[in-house]
Amino acid sequence: MNPSHGIPHPLVLSGRTALVTGGSGALGRAVVKVFRDAGAQVHVPIFDPNEIPGLEAHLEGDLSRIHLHRDVDLTRPEGVDQLFGKLPPVEVVANLAGGFAMAGVEDTDPATWERMFRMNATTAFLVSRAAFPAMRAAGFGRILMVSAFPAVDRGAAGMTAYGAAKAAVLNLTQALAREGAEHGITANAVLPSIIDTEANREAMPDADRKRWLKPDEIARVLRFLASEEAGIVTGAAVPLTLAP
Repeated sequence: MNPSHGIPHPLVLSGRTALVTGGSGALGRAVVKVFRDAGAQVHVPIFDPNEIPGLEAHLEGDLSRIHLHRDVDLTRPEGVDQLFGKLPPVEVVANLAGGFAMAGVEDTDPATWERMFRMNATTAFLVSRAAFPAMRAAGFGRILMVSAFPAVDRGAAGMTAYGAAKAAVLNLTQALAREGAEHGITANAVLPSIIDTEANREAMPDADRKRWLKPDEIARVLRFLASEEAGIVTGAAVPLTLAP
C-alpha cells in the first residue's frame, strides 16, 4: 500500500526519536513496542525499576532501539531537565505517565488533588516544555497526550480530582497545538474508554470486557498521530471506544 494513502506504512516513524513517559505501564509497554516496530528510537524514563522486567517481557527480550533511563522523577523540573540533558533532540513525545484516584469531592483530600495534578498534568507540562525548543528548531514535532472522557463530558461524579487533572491535560494539549502550529508541531490527545489492563480486571472482576480497549489498539492510533501523515491533525481530542 502506498504510505500516502490509507493506513501509514509500518515504518512510518523510521529515524524518529521518541520519548514515551509511563512506558513501563500497561498502555506504555504497547506504545513502546509499536513505536519501536515503526522504526523509532524509543527512550523510556523509568521511576520504578520493578516495572522493567514487565517491559522487557512485553518486548520479548528484544531491546533494539529501546533506551531505558532509570531513576527519573518526571514530577520534578530538575528530574525532567536531567533526563533531557541525556537525550538527543526528541521529535515525538507520548505523555502517558499518570495516575488515577476514585473519590468524590468530599472524600478527596488536598494531597490526592495535588497528586492527581502532579502525576497527570504536571508531568505532561514539564516534558512538553522541555521538548518544545528542539521541535521548534527542527520544524517538526508530535506531542501526544492521554486525557479522559470526563474532560469533555461535564466532569465525572466520583472522580473529582482525576477528571479535573485530565481536563487540564486536554487544555494544555490545545494550547500547545496553537503555540506549535507555525513551527510544524502538532499536539493531540486521545480519550480512551476503559482499557483492558490487569489492574482494571482486578478492580472490576465482574465487568463485561467485550468493549474494553486493548492497549495495542490505542498504541496504533498514537502511532498514526505521531506520523508525518497526521500533520493536519492538531488540537484534537480523539474519543476511543468500541461501537456497541
